[in-house]
Amino acid sequence: MGGLTEAKLRVLAGERSFGRGLGYVDAVSGVEFGDGWIRASVHGTKRYKTELVLGGRKRKGPAGTCDCPYGQEGNFCKHLVALGLTVIAQEADLPRLRESARDRARSLDTWLSALSREELLTLVRNEIAEDQQLERRLELRAASARGDLAGIRFRIRELLDIDPFAQYGYVEYADARAYADQAGQAVSAIRSLTGSGRASDAIALSREAIGLLAGVAESVDDSDGWLGQIGAGLADAHRDACYQATPEPEELAHWLVTHALDETADLTDIDPLDYEGLLGEQGLIALRRYATEAWTANRTGWAEKHLLQRLAKSGRDVDTVIAVHAADLEPNGHTHLAIARELDTAGRPAEALEWAERGIRDAEDLATVDTALVDHLTDRYTRTGRLADAVTLRRDHFAARRSLLTYQQLRAAARIAACWPPEREKALALLRTDAERAKGCGGRVLVDVFLDDKDMDAAWRAATEHGAHDGQWLTLADRSRTARPAGALAVYHRLAAPLTCQTGNHAYEQLVSLLLSIRDCHRHLGTPDDFTTYVTDLRATQKRKRNLMRLMDEHDL
Repeated sequence: MGGLTEAKLRVLAGERSFGRGLGYVDAVSGVEFGDGWIRASVHGTKRYKTELVLGGRKRKGPAGTCDCPYGQEGNFCKHLVALGLTVIAQEADLPRLRESARDRARSLDTWLSALSREELLTLVRNEIAEDQQLERRLELRAASARGDLAGIRFRIRELLDIDPFAQYGYVEYADARAYADQAGQAVSAIRSLTGSGRASDAIALSREAIGLLAGVAESVDDSDGWLGQIGAGLADAHRDACYQATPEPEELAHWLVTHALDETADLTDIDPLDYEGLLGEQGLIALRRYATEAWTANRTGWAEKHLLQRLAKSGRDVDTVIAVHAADLEPNGHTHLAIARELDTAGRPAEALEWAERGIRDAEDLATVDTALVDHLTDRYTRTGRLADAVTLRRDHFAARRSLLTYQQLRAAARIAACWPPEREKALALLRTDAERAKGCGGRVLVDVFLDDKDMDAAWRAATEHGAHDGQWLTLADRSRTARPAGALAVYHRLAAPLTCQTGNHAYEQLVSLLLSIRDCHRHLGTPDDFTTYVTDLRATQKRKRNLMRLMDEHDL
């Protein structure tokens, strides 16, 4: 076995999983050493099966698998880290443990080889009597060997039946893994049919099994995604069988479309285009025809739209993609934008521009239009030299949705077109009107705009006349401490007052930050003695707050 070190585990798992794995070493049990592999159980949220495969002549380094959710995604999880650390702790014994594993395997093989036929049959029968899973696996093999399709179908139905695991018709989380383990045997049985030259039967049974699994999916707590893995296994088994049996393209196309539009299609995630090489030209034509018929019958169905568009894109049929979009246009212009982008990609810029402009025209309210459409069209106008149109669009959008962002976008467009001063006055006039109409909160956008323009005098006036929230007042004070120390000081005192009635480190940190700003204002005003008096009084009233006193000491307050 290749040398396993903590450094290698850290690289494989990453710092986060490695750190967590340190706490699971004591949860490792049932360690089994083989020739190149080590298996164990690790008790986490539940008991997980882990396996490490160490580096050797054919491997560059260690790898591992774990059936926990994180490990199932292909990650080297904390449970594998714990097993790896256990292995490292026993590094000196590894050669002996490996040899012991080989000896056990040889001894078992020697013993089995020495048994008579009757003794072997007795052994297998006894094991079957004690292990129902083994019994079902062997029954499936027997049915396959006899060519007993009815028997195989019966066993597969039995394997996918949830009744043995369900209480009151529902499989709880604790039993979901056991059900999935059993259902996985159905996948193996179908694959074995393909391997034995009976791929046509495997196609039929995989489709039937997919339907059975879909029928029980809502009755299983699949929080860990076990059913998705079974569904993916059935999908793979179906595809492999199809490539061996080469079913009739028209029939295959019809089944693929029907399945893709079924509510349970996500369980298998079968992609019709994975069968492209098998369908051939005739089958692909049928695939698109069936998809078109389904969409024509339900033009607003998400699954129908998605399937037809995907098939159309694969065939570079831009007009069909656009037709699907155009049949269900969203009022906010999002669909118009999707069409414009498709046409741009297809090298049809004039049509793309027409659709983007239509999206703006068709919008019932420019305040609700997809901002990405406005951005797209403004960019197109700017790149083609239509600067006045770009400004007009940004102006109209700002008028409909007056915010700091739309103001900034208008400013950017107007500066490129060299017309910002007059545009700014028009925009500010609208904001001032809003502020007058909505006393108390209407001026907040106006204050944000002046702050963004770095027009501090105007920002102070707007905040004083129309109101501002505490965050805006703090920004005003911070940016004006030098030029307006008295005004900033009043803001800081007002914001500090409620904090003196609060407890908790967050409140203390905010208060100390304000005290530092207050001290700076007094420095600019030339009144340090006033600050000393203020802090002395504050310390006297807040002396029981030890963390606050510590923070003030740290900042020489």
